[in-house]
Amino acid sequence: QVTLVESGGGLAQAGESLNLSCEASGTIVNINAMGWYRQVPGKQRELVGSETVTHIAYVADSVKGRFTVSMDKAKKSVYLQMNDLKSEDTGMYFCNADVLAEYGGKVKQEEHWGQGTQVTVSS
Repeated sequence: QVTLVESGGGLAQAGESLNLSCEASGTIVNINAMGWYRQVPGKQRELVGSETVTHIAYVADSVKGRFTVSMDKAKKSVYLQMNDLKSEDTGMYFCNADVLAEYGGKVKQEEHWGQGTQVTVSS
């Protein structure tokens, strides 16, 4: 079984910074990509940023220049450095991982989600 655990959310003032961390554990054979999504009530979950195992990174236009996503494959972790936070960055942030997991000798490609960490930015 694969588990993702996020940390680092909380309350920040506009203009401040926060850093989110996510660590994967379990019977992971390989990680293809990890990333971060955010969701606000009444809206769909949106991709904030991601990085593949080949270091191809994506960052949404709404956070480009302010947020940086980085993956450490050896630590099975992904980070989201959020600078110059704005009130519209408020939301629940979810870690996502595309992995190859092993179950009883069989390897499966799976997508997993963390439980989410709340980020609240006050203006």
